[in-house]
Amino acid sequence: MFSRLPPRRPRFVPCLAAPLLAIALACAAAPVSARDDHCKKDQDCARAALVHGEIRPLSEVLGVVRDKVPGDIIEIELDREDGIWVYEVKVLPSSGRRKKLEIDARTLEILKIK
Repeated sequence: MFSRLPPRRPRFVPCLAAPLLAIALACAAAPVSARDDHCKKDQDCARAALVHGEIRPLSEVLGVVRDKVPGDIIEIELDREDGIWVYEVKVLPSSGRRKKLEIDARTLEILKIK
């Protein structure tokens, strides 16, 4: 009475396989970079930037600061300004008047002294 039909394969699987594979490959091939604003913590972004050569180690930055403005380093920040990583370092020299240096984190060029 009823003829037995062969089981049907779902058609959506082959249709989705190609786009899903393309997305997976694109995600795997995309380089992990500190430029992405998807870092969960600031230290994760800083570590990724250091590993990728986008910033120089803090020890090198401190050497530049001490050569330019001798004194006590009282604060250090690492920020991204207009696509450039910048160390902002506050120093208290013997004069007692606080100085703020902005340093390109990749080249160690002093951008500004206030």
